[in-house]
This record gives sequence, structure tokens and C-alpha cells, in this order.
Amino acid sequence: MSGGGPVAGPDGGLRCPWGLSTEDYVAYHDTEWGKPVHGDDALYERLCLEAFQSGLSWLTILRRREGFRKAFSDFRIASVAEFGPADAERLMADEGIIRNRAKIEATLANAKVLAGWGAGELDGLIWSHAPKKPGRAPKTTADVPAVTPESTALAKALKKAGIRFVGPTTAYALMQACGLVNDHLAGCVSREG
Repeated sequence: MSGGGPVAGPDGGLRCPWGLSTEDYVAYHDTEWGKPVHGDDALYERLCLEAFQSGLSWLTILRRREGFRKAFSDFRIASVAEFGPADAERLMADEGIIRNRAKIEATLANAKVLAGWGAGELDGLIWSHAPKKPGRAPKTTADVPAVTPESTALAKALKKAGIRFVGPTTAYALMQACGLVNDHLAGCVSREG
């Protein structure tokens, strides 16, 4: 993220600048990004989508999210854990998703690992890395970090548990998207709401 402070949208409300760049982003910014997400399947979906986003624009992923959900059985861990080599090949041919073999294989492998966990274990692990004290509201997008000590610790904990394709930057993006941190800029209509 680079840029300045919040920008007035069509309704006059101030928003993070990226949240006004496309209609898709306006809806995502206002209704999802930074809102707390709980539940193992919901967090598995976000973890997978953040991994697929690595090296790409989030908009690319956002616009294909329904394709991802269809291809990966709505990211139900138990269902994806049953996928085999034929499914991997099917996914490599699916134009509705990002066809990156390493990311697809990581998504399938991660489901197999998580299928062996108890209910709520992924949720508990991820949320245990939320900062203990809320940070100060960033004033500009330049004030928003890409990595924090908490995201580094989360990435290490996930890797130690056998989860693939997650580094500190991906972990921080997950923390932002799932409400573990609130990186809406000071003055943004979504900061408090």
C-alpha cells in the first residue's frame, strides 16, 4: 500500500484510498475487510485465498472468489482433505481460479493437515496471535505495515503445524482481512463500524 490518507467516496464518507479504486473493492472494504472472522472453514478459506494472492493483486482473487469456492467445495476442510491427484489435475485446468500448481498443492495439503485438528483449533491458533493491545489507527496507507512481530509468529506457528505457503506477509494480510488487526485509516467510515 502506498499513498495518503482517507478519501471521500461518492456518499461523502471517508475511506481507505484502495477501498474506492473499484466497485468490487468498495463492497469488500465496507462489508468484509477488517471484520472479525471465526470458524475453521472460514479461516481456511481466507488462508487459502491469501496464499493464492501472493504475487498478485487482491482484486484478481476477489473477482475469482466464487470460482475458488466452487472449485474447492466452499473451502470445507473435510471435503478438500478428500481431494486426490485427479482433483489436483482438474483444478489445474479450472479457468475460474488461479492455476498455480504449488498453490493448489499447498491448499490440498493444508486441508489434509487441518482435517486432523480438533474443532476450533485453527481458529484458536490464528486468533491467539492477535495483538494484545489495539494499535493506533494508521493515518495514511504508508503507515500500514506489511509484516509485524505477530504475523511473523503466526507464520512460524502455522509452518510448525505443517501448514504450507504462508509467510509473515501472507499472515499479516490474513490478520488484516480477518479482523485480528484494524488497519482502516483514521477517519475511515469502516474503522469503527
